[in-house]
Amino acid sequence: MKPFRYERASSPTAAAAAAAASNGAKFIAGGTNLLDLMKLQIEAPVHLIDINGLALDRIEATPEGGLHIGALVRNTDLAADERVRRDYPLLSRALLAGASGQLRNKATTAGNLLQRTRCPYFYDTNMPCNKRMPGSGCSALEGFSRSLAVIGGSEACIATNPSDMAVAMRVLDAAIATVKPDGTTRAIAIADFHRLPGDTPHMETILTSGELITGVTLPKPVGGTHIYRKVRDRASYAFALISVGAIVQKDGTGRVALGGVAHKPWRVEAAEAEMPRGAKAVAARLLADANPTKDNAFKLKLVERTLGSVMTEAKG
Repeated sequence: MKPFRYERASSPTAAAAAAAASNGAKFIAGGTNLLDLMKLQIEAPVHLIDINGLALDRIEATPEGGLHIGALVRNTDLAADERVRRDYPLLSRALLAGASGQLRNKATTAGNLLQRTRCPYFYDTNMPCNKRMPGSGCSALEGFSRSLAVIGGSEACIATNPSDMAVAMRVLDAAIATVKPDGTTRAIAIADFHRLPGDTPHMETILTSGELITGVTLPKPVGGTHIYRKVRDRASYAFALISVGAIVQKDGTGRVALGGVAHKPWRVEAAEAEMPRGAKAVAARLLADANPTKDNAFKLKLVERTLGSVMTEAKG
């Protein structure tokens, strides 16, 4: 691990200003992703800004009937919150499907959203990776790609977003609250938050220099049957080969998003109009522009079958 400066932030705006003023600065909260990458020297921040002391660890009702989740709320606490379990069970189930209990105890809401979208070649510093070293190439394109993206990728990257929580947030139409170094704030729809790789896969979100996530707002609950189904190679502590987050209403309509198939949580609202027709029709619209490799083409059928299982369960 390379040397770095360390600072405890006194306020969200001060944290954002400090990050913008130092080229190569990173925020640290739980550190469950960042510290691992620092040990491998994949990440080498010159300045760490500790935001754990900021008052961003509460879950509060909003005037509109939704919930505001502070950026520092730990995954375990969010999954266990009575209001989340009652009104947004999809989110609770997605969180519990992720990582291990020990990691959930440390991982934060903002940190979960900011996990590096990655693949095995991202971790192998002997191999070219455009995310790790822009312009060096993508080893996954001609390498082992069984777990990687089947849609939304590019010639520069076919890595997949690892977050289970983000899939649920995408179904729930969450908005991400941020503060900039000058103190201005904005709300970013989760549909717009994560980027597709294009030619710049190292740029994973639309956050600007120094911009700090302060929380996530969920709109008023929509009811229906909430299901999160994660298909993986082993029963726990594994990223999804594919996952399905869905809310299904009694009339068969609903919402659905996929994990494990793209550089970001994958939702195509137009596909949801097909839900009364069945899983095959929905999957066909969701994955209409799919471009799988020979190693991961099985994911297309796996999505259809898993979505069928979810829709059957929702109907009782």
